[in-house]
Amino acid sequence: MSVYKEKGKNTWKVYYRFTDWRGERKQTTKRGFTTKREAQAWEREQLNMVKADLDMTFGSFVDTYTVDMKNRIKENTWQMKEHIIRTKILPYFETRKICDIRPKDIIAWQNEMLEGKTKADKPYSPRYLKTIHNQLSAIFNHAVKFYGLKENPAAKVGNMGKAKGSEMLFWTQDEYKKFADAMMDKPMSYYAFEMLYWCGIREGELLALTPADFDFANETVRINKSYQRLKGQDVITTPKTKKSNRIITMPQFLCEEMQEYLKQFYNVEPDSRIFPISKHYLHHEMNRGSKETGVKRIRIHDLRHSHISLLIDMGFTALAIADRVGHESIDITYRYAHLFPTRQTEMAEKLDVQRTGKGV
Repeated sequence: MSVYKEKGKNTWKVYYRFTDWRGERKQTTKRGFTTKREAQAWEREQLNMVKADLDMTFGSFVDTYTVDMKNRIKENTWQMKEHIIRTKILPYFETRKICDIRPKDIIAWQNEMLEGKTKADKPYSPRYLKTIHNQLSAIFNHAVKFYGLKENPAAKVGNMGKAKGSEMLFWTQDEYKKFADAMMDKPMSYYAFEMLYWCGIREGELLALTPADFDFANETVRINKSYQRLKGQDVITTPKTKKSNRIITMPQFLCEEMQEYLKQFYNVEPDSRIFPISKHYLHHEMNRGSKETGVKRIRIHDLRHSHISLLIDMGFTALAIADRVGHESIDITYRYAHLFPTRQTEMAEKLDVQRTGKGV
């Protein structure tokens, strides 16, 4: 690299050459530095980045992390990560050398976050605190795994907040039916909530549904995509996980309802969204129905929990339920363990018979 004063100007510029990951020689120029010292500092930082030298600043390593990770993550997920990095992490660590950040610095940052407030002047939720710490730790983990950082100071300190967010709420069938009756004045709302409650699908999965996803001869609906609203644009992505790609068998009454619903469309295209509404609309309708009926207000996602709790109550196994809702069976077992009927007494009695031979 070389630093030069620009001719006819009171500014400095840097030429630098490097070999990229393909082994190709590259050259670029950075202009407009007000002092030679500023140009030389920028030159040193670029050299550190090219060499993946952890003497670089945290902000520069975030640039490296972004290049490494952005194209491997769904756009909506990356936007959330980028927002957390930009608003909650970089303001505290951007100018520090990543190799100089110690556990005590992480503790100080955590204390700032614990005192932080939302726009509504409320403390950050335990779940959000855990999320932002996880993102900071992920950056350090990347540095440890791929760039030779000795240890992750965020992992050494440990997390803040809690894994679980709001209390998991459910509607019984009676509660849901009261709510559904109030939705009948708006067919699109009614049929949307029917799919959510009786199939246990996610909001994004519902809003991505098209006529082509339904196979009424076999009474199934295909889940293979998800709807997101990103930067003012409608975006269809793959589902949340690989397990989320699934075929759900619908109850017969729901097949009949959805056939009636689709008849309301005039010349609908097979790949057109049949619920061209937003998540905000669903939340508004949830508020309206709860207020009109007096049924307790739950989150849209709690309809999924309600479906799972109904299946558990009907006696289905965690494995069968997991296949239907696109979860791993271990997740169902762990998250809903308190809903499964206990068989401890039956186990103890059979163990007693096995050991003593009585009752055989």
